[in-house]
Amino acid sequence: MNVGRTAKLLAVGGVVAGTAAAAAVAASPVLRDEARRLSRRARPRDRRQPDAPIPPPLPPGRVVDLPGRGEVFVRDTGTLDPEFSGDTPGLPPVLLLHGWTVSADLNFFTSFDELSPAYRVVALDHRGHGRGLRSEQPFSLEDCADDAAALLRHLGLGPAVVVGYSMGGAIALLLCHRHPALVAGIVFSGTALEWQESAKDRLVWRGMSVFEVALRNGTGDGLVERVLRETVADSPTLESYRAWLTGEFHRGYPTDLAGAGRALSAYDGRPLAAGVHVPCAVVVTTRDQLVPPRKQRQLAQATRARIFEVDGDHLAPLNRGPQFAATLRTAIDHVAPAR
Repeated sequence: MNVGRTAKLLAVGGVVAGTAAAAAVAASPVLRDEARRLSRRARPRDRRQPDAPIPPPLPPGRVVDLPGRGEVFVRDTGTLDPEFSGDTPGLPPVLLLHGWTVSADLNFFTSFDELSPAYRVVALDHRGHGRGLRSEQPFSLEDCADDAAALLRHLGLGPAVVVGYSMGGAIALLLCHRHPALVAGIVFSGTALEWQESAKDRLVWRGMSVFEVALRNGTGDGLVERVLRETVADSPTLESYRAWLTGEFHRGYPTDLAGAGRALSAYDGRPLAAGVHVPCAVVVTTRDQLVPPRKQRQLAQATRARIFEVDGDHLAPLNRGPQFAATLRTAIDHVAPAR
């Protein structure tokens, strides 16, 4: 075939394909959102002078020494004036357990104001995450559950409503299994009973050694910037906290973060679900691509949980903050009848 003619045919084909793709994107809100998301991620990294990392309003934070375990960083509305810190008589406290690679502040800063008028709210950074406990022991989800139990006992709290987001959901289920007397109810969100069922899941989680190298040599910085750019574009009110968000994303110990990923790849909560005998709710993030909604609904079915929905992806606590917080509060109210 004539080379020039072939080139023209390919060019025309490319235009037709591009036009068809553009029409498909224009016709589908989901594809439009994804196209905008990919466009934002493809932009060059921002080289502007960074702003001061001014945090949003947060409950008081402190380091708590757990005897025999180590020091954990905790947010606790109970250290505020009781008149303004929630802790409504008859209602259980709420323990927030955050997700993989983030801190409690990053996961829940948009939720504290919604929850604290009614509940005493406690949130800790898991070991190796944020300002959490550093240990020479390999990371394990069971240790995180035992840390949370030790904190509740140390503060004289419990049984508590335990909120587990993403990795925190696995920790919440283990906490209920290992320390049932400390759990009054569970709210799961953005989480599943396992991450090993499909070949895709297994392939993703087996890449944790590569992830650890990226964290250690700094090549993850560009990804963090792009995720934040996308998040701020979805929720412009976060712009004033961009520098603080960047700092929070960079907290954590690479070895433990990668170890947590490997622990999640081996986690299987299905044998534990039948043993849950407290009220449960699941806040489903309906556009989640990291933890598919079908997996979240499977968890709800296994734990006989009531389902609540948030129209958002796995970053819903950030980019859908007010909606996520309001839905989370409704779910907590559902599983926290007056004692």
